[in-house]
Amino acid sequence: MKVAVIFNKRKNTEGEGVINVFGAQNQETYNPATVERVAAALEQGGHNVRVIDGNIHVIEQLQDFMPRVMQGDQPGMVFNMAYGIQGVSRYTHIPSLLEMLGIPYVGSSPAGHGIALDKVTTKVMIQAAGLPTAPYWVFHNADQIQGDIPFPVITKPKMEAVSLGIQVIHDMNSLRTAITGLVVQFKQPVLVEQFIPGREFAVGLLGNHNPEVLPIVEIDLEGDAFGIQSLEDKLRKPKNKICPAQIDDKLANELRRLTRETFKVLGIFDFCRVDFRMDEDGNLYILELNSMASLGMTGTYVCAAKAAGYTYESLINRMLDVAVERYFGKEFDDAALNREEETTITRKDPLRVRLRSFLRSNIGTMEDYLEKMVDINSFVENIDGVNLLGRWISSQLSGSGFDRQVFSMSEVGNVLYFTNHAGEANDVLIVGNLDNPVDYEDYISFSEERGRIYGTGVSRGKGGIAVLLGALKALRYTRTVKRVKIGLLFITDDSKGGSSSRTIMQELSAKSNYVLGLNGAGLSGEIITASLGSTCFNIEVNRTRSKVRNQFFSDEDDPVLYCAHKINQLKKLNSEENSVFVTLTGMETRGNEDQPVYHAALSFILRYQNPEQSKKLDVQIMRIFESKPHGSVRVNVTKGAQRKPFLSNNSTLQFYDQIEKIAKVVEVRINKEETGITSLLANVAPGVPAVDGLGPRTGGYGSKDEYIVRDSMIDRSVLLAYLIYKIGRQFG
Repeated sequence: MKVAVIFNKRKNTEGEGVINVFGAQNQETYNPATVERVAAALEQGGHNVRVIDGNIHVIEQLQDFMPRVMQGDQPGMVFNMAYGIQGVSRYTHIPSLLEMLGIPYVGSSPAGHGIALDKVTTKVMIQAAGLPTAPYWVFHNADQIQGDIPFPVITKPKMEAVSLGIQVIHDMNSLRTAITGLVVQFKQPVLVEQFIPGREFAVGLLGNHNPEVLPIVEIDLEGDAFGIQSLEDKLRKPKNKICPAQIDDKLANELRRLTRETFKVLGIFDFCRVDFRMDEDGNLYILELNSMASLGMTGTYVCAAKAAGYTYESLINRMLDVAVERYFGKEFDDAALNREEETTITRKDPLRVRLRSFLRSNIGTMEDYLEKMVDINSFVENIDGVNLLGRWISSQLSGSGFDRQVFSMSEVGNVLYFTNHAGEANDVLIVGNLDNPVDYEDYISFSEERGRIYGTGVSRGKGGIAVLLGALKALRYTRTVKRVKIGLLFITDDSKGGSSSRTIMQELSAKSNYVLGLNGAGLSGEIITASLGSTCFNIEVNRTRSKVRNQFFSDEDDPVLYCAHKINQLKKLNSEENSVFVTLTGMETRGNEDQPVYHAALSFILRYQNPEQSKKLDVQIMRIFESKPHGSVRVNVTKGAQRKPFLSNNSTLQFYDQIEKIAKVVEVRINKEETGITSLLANVAPGVPAVDGLGPRTGGYGSKDEYIVRDSMIDRSVLLAYLIYKIGRQFG
């Protein structure tokens, strides 16, 4: 199951992650180490996990990650650890958003969280249900304080948690000072409760219809009946916990009963913790219910769960299961396990789990790799830059058991070939490109924004190389890479149609069982099983007359109007049915200040499905731009880079079927693309099963705004790594 763990990162600046600063700012956040521990626990449970910051971009990130249930995908879940960023009832913000989006989640509803966070509403509902709680008062300012309040009392901001602002007060002057200070600091009313000297207990609950009450925890106040657990205690030196609490069965049963009743009265789901004080006469008082009980290792909830026999991993996965059962019924999880695609490999496949866990924790490293590659100018004409990128990749592979072979080229950078074995044949040949067609004057530097990574080449090869490096490191970490005979080919003339590396690719692919291309996928995760061929055309049009008879434009002697007429003819070649497309890529003109244009240059790309089409279209292009013997313009047609179409075959389609099964196991969304714009694999030997698009999901391909989806590097690396592993086992 796909599980998004949502939490709130600590903000470096006020207003980060929101449109405007509004209301009280949240001071309650999870330690990132705890979030990582929860994510790792879910991965050990066999789930596909992504950690998401619960800020302004959360919808976009969920939309990118979550399954499409209406399209037949297995539902996903959110494990909600987000306390909210700002404002009133901040616990409710993410649950409300999730309900609007239609995404199920672990934890209470917006209503339950809103009631539990509001200490006054909680007291009102507890009292109305006849449950015991201490007498209380609510003040908006110190002037409202009555003179008959019995001391000692304890102060609490109305809408805060984790002991923020709590103080034990013993006299009226101190109470006035405390209320004035708390109202100014938290900008909300203050709850004042009669303080109950005595012992303190915490009771955790897990489940819904017949929830499990965890072993009772007593907070060790070291014999101090007036002791409390302050925020400083929780952060710096948490008080010791006695679990199970040393109490008799009668008291234990009453604590369990009151916990269940409070859970029910406040409308809480899945899990919570209820805090109690007990006076010297044995009377119990409900202090509050925490609907977001801390999952930190020193927290009382985790302490109680361990006493109940849970490991941290089993606790977190049980919390998820409880929510799944609430939404879908108890049978859902077992039914999901028996899906046809998962009969041979269960959800808890150890390799799949280890690969994803390793790659998710190393996404920062892959991002660093990509930034380094983007910083290298590998424009196809910059041979030194292309070779520099090749040397950098060689350095990354040098310690991974790969040997290098260099094919020296005269007009482009050196082609590199790596293998991790001494034989001639490869189980799999993986192909990437070092060059890109973007000159340095149009270079876009590396940047990240809203979960997207921008930069020259990120979608044209460098993103795919980052995915490959991540996959190889994950396979090495799991000690499975040596079981597969891998060949890695990095060409340097992809921008020129692969003409210089054609023979090398044909020979190496003919010796490989399968071929994979590292081109970026589309935003829907397209795997390319076939792609169009293309030919670049450059048309130059010159006026032949030495003098212009008229100071106005005419079709007879104006190159611009000539080109406009021919563009209309080119447009008629477009045919979606036959997969023929003409793309205008540029137009330039020259002229004197007071004279009509005397020169025009037109460039376009013609894309086609097969070689036969290419021949017929060439004839049509030449006919369109044929010069008249005595015309007033002279036309010159030049062919530029030409790329063969990447043709599908039965073995490729069967190969894709295997990839599709693997994608379902590792929960990576893919689609088959049979008319891709371009592919690295046009020169693969005929009949060899080959697919392209194993790089990250991309947008803006072919433009200055090209980008990859950052987190897709994890998914595509998992897919690539698992695919390499299965190829080595012949899909067994």
